[in-house]
Amino acid sequence: MPSPLDLSLTNGPIPWIATVAAVLAVVYLAARRGRSWQVRVLPVVVLACLVVTTGLTFVIDHVWRPWPEPMPAILVVWLGAVLMALTLAALRLRSGRWYGRAFGVVLAAGVVTSAGVAVNAHFGQYPTARAVLDVFRDTKIDLDQAAPPPATVVEVPVGGRLADVWTRPANLPEQGTVSEAAIPGGFPARPAWVYLPPAYAATPRPRLPVIVLMAGQPGSPRDWFDGGRIVDNLDAFARAHNGLAPIVVVADQLGGPTANPLCVDSKLGRSETYLARDVPAWIKQRLTVDERREAWTVAGFSQGGTCAVQLAVRAPDVYGNFIALAPQGEPTLSTRQDTVKTVFDGDEAAFTRSNPRDILARQRFPQTAGVVVAGRDDAQYRHADAEVYEACRKAGMDVLWKELPNGHDWNMAREGLFGSLPWLAARTGLAR
Repeated sequence: MPSPLDLSLTNGPIPWIATVAAVLAVVYLAARRGRSWQVRVLPVVVLACLVVTTGLTFVIDHVWRPWPEPMPAILVVWLGAVLMALTLAALRLRSGRWYGRAFGVVLAAGVVTSAGVAVNAHFGQYPTARAVLDVFRDTKIDLDQAAPPPATVVEVPVGGRLADVWTRPANLPEQGTVSEAAIPGGFPARPAWVYLPPAYAATPRPRLPVIVLMAGQPGSPRDWFDGGRIVDNLDAFARAHNGLAPIVVVADQLGGPTANPLCVDSKLGRSETYLARDVPAWIKQRLTVDERREAWTVAGFSQGGTCAVQLAVRAPDVYGNFIALAPQGEPTLSTRQDTVKTVFDGDEAAFTRSNPRDILARQRFPQTAGVVVAGRDDAQYRHADAEVYEACRKAGMDVLWKELPNGHDWNMAREGLFGSLPWLAARTGLAR
């Protein structure tokens, strides 16, 4: 029998049970005897919660704007449900026996929990309860301990492949390591998270290919370890390839959870220079890597996927490959007009110089390869993803299109990234 910790939180019965339980809890909290309650109090509560929910949604979408697209409908619905449950439970505290009041608090807490389950199912952030518990476990080790200078390195003949000369040592560990490291540069980035595969512990040490990976916005580098399950998936890939897997550096392209400097150099920060120059320079200086551009991949999900396409065309001397997971059609804060005004001081030409599709329309990139992955049910970005793919193809890139049966969520991002690893391994020498 599978462990309860490994039951899916994104598919199957758990999200449905949580939703039904929340509906029943709200109905129970709303059901009280007395005409005054039914005619006067309950309608006022419902109307007040509706007004507050609408107002908060307006503020988030049009004033705060922490992300370019409107709030998903599921967030709006559950926000209203939580407000309703909390308000009704608070009103119940004014009367009744103590156990009835306590039961109301428990029901309200259950609605909040159900909302978390439903929202998590929508975004696919934590696929199982075990993934939730991993948030509270600190398995990172110091980078100096994980990545000491190599005594010797594996020599690969010019034009050869690492997989052809690599032999797995008998004492190689089964798992890779995770470290956190501040990468210096001219951008106020949060610390990067670094995955080193089992082969990195070998002597002699192989020079491994690199993936510079980015999460979406809002987000942080850690998201790829929680929602993206990097350790589980790359360890599995390494087991199937004699310990070999890419080094993954999850860099911060945002500078804050809700910041969005669009991966360009502007008054919002020098994000492009940081990702195109500072991060690669640090990786080459600090880690044992294959320095050929063909061995370097930039990848990301959502806003991070947009950045991946930007860097593929703005820094093709650094990144020979890219994996764009549900990218936006262009770098954006909300609308093009607002983006040009806020980031480029109204200079449309400056925006055009940074917009990947404009660059792809006037330049060719026959030495760059990539994968564009879209969610079939992603109503927000599915069409834009196809346009990005077509622009890359017409610019001479060796580009693949993948469409997965998901929405704009971590289920798609996980499968999209790790489903692209065999393609990437063939390009970077990790597979024959």
